[in-house]
Amino acid sequence: MKELEFEIVKHIGVISENTSGWQKQLNVISWNKATPKFDIRDWSPDGTKCGKGITFNDEEGQILLDLLKGEFTV
Repeated sequence: MKELEFEIVKHIGVISENTSGWQKQLNVISWNKATPKFDIRDWSPDGTKCGKGITFNDEEGQILLDLLKGEFTV
């Protein structure tokens, strides 16, 4: 089985952290040298392990932003 390759192109921020130090992060990541995408998932304290997450391209990111803006008043 091929090992998963990733490159964190841009760390945007931490959404939350649990008691064991794992952080739910928003990053821009290239998986297996593919086009980078927005990515939300849990990361271990040393950044070497990650949990299941969700990725989305720029268009999906814009739709998500618009949906969230509709849910929160500024």
